[in-house]
Amino acid sequence: MEWLMGPFEVTFVQRALWGGILVSLICALAGTWVVLRGMAFFGDAMSHGMLPGIALASLLGGNLLVGAAVSAAVMALGVSVVGRSPRLSQDTSIGLLFVGMLSLGVIIVSRSQSFAVDLTGFLFGDVLAVRSADLAYLGGALVIALVISVLGYRPFLALAFDERKAHTLGLRPRLAHAALLALLTLAIVASFHVVGTLLVFGLLIAPPAAVLPWARRIPAIMIGAACLGAGATFIGLLLSWHLHTAAGASIAATAVVQFLLSTAASGLRNRWARSTPPTPAPPTSAIPTSATDRPHMEYGHPS
Repeated sequence: MEWLMGPFEVTFVQRALWGGILVSLICALAGTWVVLRGMAFFGDAMSHGMLPGIALASLLGGNLLVGAAVSAAVMALGVSVVGRSPRLSQDTSIGLLFVGMLSLGVIIVSRSQSFAVDLTGFLFGDVLAVRSADLAYLGGALVIALVISVLGYRPFLALAFDERKAHTLGLRPRLAHAALLALLTLAIVASFHVVGTLLVFGLLIAPPAAVLPWARRIPAIMIGAACLGAGATFIGLLLSWHLHTAAGASIAATAVVQFLLSTAASGLRNRWARSTPPTPAPPTSAIPTSATDRPHMEYGHPS
């Protein structure tokens, strides 16, 4: 069992594991709603849209997390404003802002020759460099994400299935949408330092999408996504240690493989269910012979 547990006896790998688990929990809370609402493209655009803020903060010697948060907030606000145009679909506005923010980030990066060398770390993360302070930050972000998820559960649920009904029920769908964007921004900003701006999308989307065919209740989807994300972190770090591959990319690739296996298993289950003939119902007598044989009556109608 040395090959299985040996890597996690190293201190920086232990911190990477705990960091990945915390990121998985945060992404499970936000990613479930992203998958249910069909906001995957928006989540991808948000993860890329942080690049200008990260680049600018690095050049000015500021805090990268603050730069990422400001850039993500600008991206979310821009999508909300541009998306109100009746002539532009939401996908069009997201795509335009996505390209614009990414181009701006590349322009900022190109102004500094020294920063271009560090660009790979910002795009793909450095999970093995997680510090104790980063774990404390992720723990605080998880608490905030949990509070938003609990308080906004009913509005998020109504918003995911019928926005007009959410308005009828007085759940304030615009405010709920803003809170959901805040939750998504929090998840992306908290995760990019661990798995990078390009790979955060894997942990945000793949685990909830993998659980979706097997769970009927949203809390079950969130719990299952958190478990799959934590499992992807463990397996990804293990593969990275033995195969000498990039840790963040190994974690994200493992999450995608989990989704592919889940999709294949779900397809086989559905095919088997369609090919299995239904079990015939046992014969029943036409007239009940005793009180126990009579059908149950409820509200004056037989059940």
